[in-house]
Amino acid sequence: MGLFDFFKKKETTPVEKEALDKGLEKTKDGLFSKLTKAVIGKSTVDDEVLDNLEEILVTSDVGVATTLKIIDRIQARVARDKFFGTSELNNLLKDEIQQLLAENNSSDFESFEYGNHKPYVIMVVGVNGVGKTTTIGKLAHQLKQAGSKVVLGAADTFRAAAVDQLKLWGERVGVRVVAQPMGSDPASVAYDTIHSAVSNGEDVVIIDTAGRLHNKVALMNELTKIKTVMQKVVPGAPHEILLVLDASTGQNAIEQCKQFTQATDVNALALTKLDGTAKGGVIIGISDQFKIPVKYIGVGEGINDLQLFDRKEFVNSLFN
Repeated sequence: MGLFDFFKKKETTPVEKEALDKGLEKTKDGLFSKLTKAVIGKSTVDDEVLDNLEEILVTSDVGVATTLKIIDRIQARVARDKFFGTSELNNLLKDEIQQLLAENNSSDFESFEYGNHKPYVIMVVGVNGVGKTTTIGKLAHQLKQAGSKVVLGAADTFRAAAVDQLKLWGERVGVRVVAQPMGSDPASVAYDTIHSAVSNGEDVVIIDTAGRLHNKVALMNELTKIKTVMQKVVPGAPHEILLVLDASTGQNAIEQCKQFTQATDVNALALTKLDGTAKGGVIIGISDQFKIPVKYIGVGEGINDLQLFDRKEFVNSLFN
């Protein structure tokens, strides 16, 4: 059984669907207005339409490499089927993006419930300002709602604000937070958190880490040390290394993903602030380039606005 194979199927609720649609409004509006302009006066998908489509995808932060891949696929479909008109371009684009996401992701994550590992350890990484601590708080809430006992570890010991914010989320959500004085060794905080989780029989441990990209070697050494200490208590920990990225930064999010994947074994992504940006297309580019599954998306300010990423729902929402 693979690491993520034990998630139970959970249907998207109407409330979640509405939140997703609302969260993607800016991206959708930008994409559709550009697509409409690209096909005005055209009846067939010709080279000019494809050139315009290429520009639209690149400016929607899908990224150059992924855009070229999508254009190649559409070109092949048009050449093969001959009858594609511009009226069918939306469905064609939707179909190809869904297929691309299906090829580049493992199966969709289907609930906030964990199975085989206890405690299940999540180490959260990402630069300051991307919504890392907020994501941790919302994730803790969702896990608690699903029946898990959760504990948070404040291992970003370099910023008092980070520790205080995590403590506030702990109080708000009703979960325990393990913290040490400012400047403490982050690995020591991680050790204490996991050790206490084992003693208390808690189900999920979420460890916050410092969001500094001061240099890759220092970051790599720090994260490696935290992982090594975790494994002394729970062999195989962390089970999930979750990289949090701010979707509104577009191509900068792709650069951050590059830095962190070189520094540690990231195996899940969270994209935040989708509701505040027209750059939601970055999810498509990141999925394609890094082959790391997008697991969570932030679609609003509310405590329930962290959703499990469902590629079909995402693309359907984008093109409806």
